[in-house]
Amino acid sequence: MAKEGDILSTIEQTHQQDLERLKSLRYIDDDFMTVCLADNYEGVELILRIILGREDITIKTVRTQELLKNLQGRSAILDVHAVDSTKKEFNVEIQRSDAGAGAKRARHNSSLLDAHILKPGYDTEDIPDSYVIFITENDVMKGNQAIYPVERYVTIGENKVLFDDGSHIIYVNGKYRGNDEIGKLMHDFSCTNPDDMNFEALAEKARYYKYDEKGVATMCKIMEDMRNEAAQKAELKSARETAERLIKKGKMTLEDIAECVPLLSVDELKEIEMKVMQLA
Repeated sequence: MAKEGDILSTIEQTHQQDLERLKSLRYIDDDFMTVCLADNYEGVELILRIILGREDITIKTVRTQELLKNLQGRSAILDVHAVDSTKKEFNVEIQRSDAGAGAKRARHNSSLLDAHILKPGYDTEDIPDSYVIFITENDVMKGNQAIYPVERYVTIGENKVLFDDGSHIIYVNGKYRGNDEIGKLMHDFSCTNPDDMNFEALAEKARYYKYDEKGVATMCKIMEDMRNEAAQKAELKSARETAERLIKKGKMTLEDIAECVPLLSVDELKEIEMKVMQLA
């Protein structure tokens, strides 16, 4: 049995580890970015204006880590979802892993965003423009460009004409460091010290969550919640794997398995059983 002093020591060690990790967090880390951009209208406007090369963007709503449900298939959690004064919709995603920034992922996010924009009774011609923006830590397109716009074109004879359906996908190269606005922005996204950042709209929030007592406490609580969530997911995964093995053996009823694996209900076990039968 663990002693109280040992438990307190472990808690303190974990807290110190969180503080050290907090020092190294950057905007290119999606969890930190979504915290810093939550209700940060000025920061979101800055990012979109630089990436899109427009000064006329005025953000009306910002939501971070928003779940877009898909009742017929896979849902998606958007890092940052913003809407401007003209009802254009923007989804900004951070991808540190090249594998997470694939073309099919961009297509999926774009389709879900469009599906949630148009309300019942509205004509499809009324659908506003949508932008899915991937800011990647590496140059996933490998073209040494700062920005890669993805658009649809119609092939007419030997000519290609912009389809102009209002759906836009943009990749931003997080490695780019040109002496321009986008280069300065990507520098800030990889910067651990807010005092070294170029844009105060981004630095101010980073400074708050790294140095302010209340901000640090908020970030530590978020990191603790993330650890607990990861542990719960690992426990649930282990439970499902155990259930699959028991179902495959075919020696126990689902009710008996539910007693051995209390994390899973009989209904959940029925779903696992159907999956096992389909793969058999």
